Amino acid sequence: MIQRWLLTPKAMIFIPLALALAIMVACGGTGAEQEAADQGSAPESPTSAPASAVENTAVPAQPGASTTVAPVSTPEAASVGDVQPVGTLNVGLKEMGPFFLHPSTLGNPQIFVQGTAPIGEGLFQEDINHEVSGMLAESWSISEDFLTWTIKLNKGIQLHKGFGELTSEDVQWTMRQWGESKHPRAGQLASFWEDRPGSSTPDPYTVVVHTGEPFVKVIAQRWHMVPGGASTFIASKKQTDDLGVEAASEDMAATGPWEIQEHRTGEFWRMAAVRDHWRQTPAFDELIFWEIPEESSRIAGFQTGELDTFLMSMDTIPLVQEVVGAEVMSIPNAIEMRLRFYGNWYPIEGVEPRPGYDPELPWVSASPDVDSPEWAEARKVRQALVAAIDRDGLVETILSGYGHTRTVQGMYSGFEHYLDGRTLEFNPERATELLNEAGYPDGFSITLTPSLRGAPAEVESCEIIAQMWNDIGIDVNFQRIPYGTLRPQLVARTYQGATCHAGSPAPTPAQGYGSYLSKNPFNRGLEHPWQEAKMLEAMAEVNPAAREALEREIGAFLFDNALTDINYYTIDTVWPIGPRISPWLEKVRTSDVRQINGYEYIQHR
Repeated sequence: MIQRWLLTPKAMIFIPLALALAIMVACGGTGAEQEAADQGSAPESPTSAPASAVENTAVPAQPGASTTVAPVSTPEAASVGDVQPVGTLNVGLKEMGPFFLHPSTLGNPQIFVQGTAPIGEGLFQEDINHEVSGMLAESWSISEDFLTWTIKLNKGIQLHKGFGELTSEDVQWTMRQWGESKHPRAGQLASFWEDRPGSSTPDPYTVVVHTGEPFVKVIAQRWHMVPGGASTFIASKKQTDDLGVEAASEDMAATGPWEIQEHRTGEFWRMAAVRDHWRQTPAFDELIFWEIPEESSRIAGFQTGELDTFLMSMDTIPLVQEVVGAEVMSIPNAIEMRLRFYGNWYPIEGVEPRPGYDPELPWVSASPDVDSPEWAEARKVRQALVAAIDRDGLVETILSGYGHTRTVQGMYSGFEHYLDGRTLEFNPERATELLNEAGYPDGFSITLTPSLRGAPAEVESCEIIAQMWNDIGIDVNFQRIPYGTLRPQLVARTYQGATCHAGSPAPTPAQGYGSYLSKNPFNRGLEHPWQEAKMLEAMAEVNPAAREALEREIGAFLFDNALTDINYYTIDTVWPIGPRISPWLEKVRTSDVRQINGYEYIQHR
C-alpha cells in the first residue's frame, strides 16, 4: 500500500561521472590531489572489543543507584609514537553550515557536525556497549548528597595551535561559556556550572563543581560528551583571552585528534591530524568534510573513489555494495525519528507568553485544562495525524528493513515497558473520524518541515508522511529549509506546524526532558504547567525507582495526549565503508550516531 506514496524514483542517483568529478573539483579538488604521501602500510588497528559485546547494543543499560563513579579512561597512548599519519580521508556530509566553534556562541548545525570531527573532546564518552568512561576526565566522583562533582583530568593533554596544556581552568571556563550559548542544554549547563561557593579548581588537574541542587548522574554525564547535537568539548581559555571570541571561533584550539586548518562555508572543512595525540593519533594526515547536499552527488563521489564514506539513505545501500571492495557498517537501534507538533506553549507562571502560541491552530488547545472540551478537540486532531501514518510501511520501504516500530514515544527506546503496552495503529479511517469529531470534516492546513541534520531518509520519510496526511484531507505545506534556518524559530517559539526530527535514544527518558523546559533555549514544541513541574521533578530525582515512576507518568501523559515526540520508527544506522578504509565499529561512540563518528580510529586497508 505504501508504494503509491513513493511519488518519484531515485533516478538522480545515476548521474554521469563527469558531473561527480566536477562537483568534487568545485569543492577544492579530488582526494588524490590532496594526499600528501603514498598510503604505505596501515598502522596496527586498535584492539577490538569482543564480538558479543558489539552485538548487544539494542537496549541501553538500566541506570544504577550508585552515587559515585570513578572509571579510568583508556587512551591508546601506548601506540601514539608509532603512528605516522598519511593520506587524506574524505567524507561527504549533507549540511555543515559556517565554521564557528566558540562555546559561547555555538549552536546547531555546527555543534552537531563538529562533535564528529573530532576537533574537540568531552569530559566523558559512551562506547558501543553504552558504557560511560572518561575521555578528558581520568576519573570523577559524586558526593553522597549528589551536590558535588569532583573531576580529575588526564595530565599532559595539549591544546591545539600552541596554547599549552589543558588545565582545570580551561574546563571550568569552557563549561560556563556553554551555559551562555544557544546550546540545546544551555539552561541545564548554566545551572550545573554556575559560579557558586563550593566550586573551585584547586589544582591544574582537578575541577570541583557544586551544583546547588542534585543532578542525576546518568543525565548530567550526557551533557559532557561528544559527539552529538548536545556536544560539549573543552577549548582554550587563553586563545579567547588573546584573540577574542570571533577570531577564536574561526580557528578553535581544542584537544581532539584533528585541528582545523581551513574552511569555506558551503564547501568544506579541512582538518590536520594531531601527531603524537595524547589519546589516538589518526592514521590519516588530513580529514576533509565536504558539504554535498544531494544524495546522488555523494554516491557518485563514493563510486569514483573521491569519498571514503558519506551520509546516505537506505535505498543507496545496493549501490554501495556494487562498489568493488566497499561494505556497510550497521549500528542497531541507533536513531529515533520523531514527529513533533509545535505551538502547544501554554502559559506558565513567570514565563513570557510565547509568540507562536495560537489557540486557533487545530492541534493547539485554547485551554491548558486537560479535561476541557478545547483540549479534547485539539488532542483528537493530533491523534488523527498520528493514526494516518503507516509506520511499518515506512520501515519496510524507506529503511529497507533497517529499523523497527517498537518504540512509540521519543526518549523511550529501551524503556517501552514504561508505557505499559501502549501502541500506535495505522488506521486512516479512524483518523478521518477523529477529524470529524474535532470539527474539521474538510481538514485544515499545516506546515511540515524535516529537520535536516543528516539522519538517513529524514526527508523522504517526512515527504511520505505529508502524502499520508493529504490522503485524510490535510493540506500540507511541505518546506525543506536548512536546519540553521529552522532552528532559530524553534528557539524563539515562533514555529507553528510539525517537524520530522531525528534524536538519539536516551540512557533514561528524563535525559531528554530538558528540551521541554521553558528556561531552555531549544524546545520540542510543548510547554505546559503540569509537564514542566513533573519533568523538573524527574530530572532532579536521584533515586532510580522514584525516577522511573515519574518517567512512566510523564510518558503516559505525552502519549495519551499525542502532544509531541511521537516516535514513528527507530533506525539502525548504516554507514558506507569505502575500499581504502577498514571498519571501526568497536570504536564508535553511541552518544549520538546520527552522523558518522570515530574518524580517528579509521585505518588504511
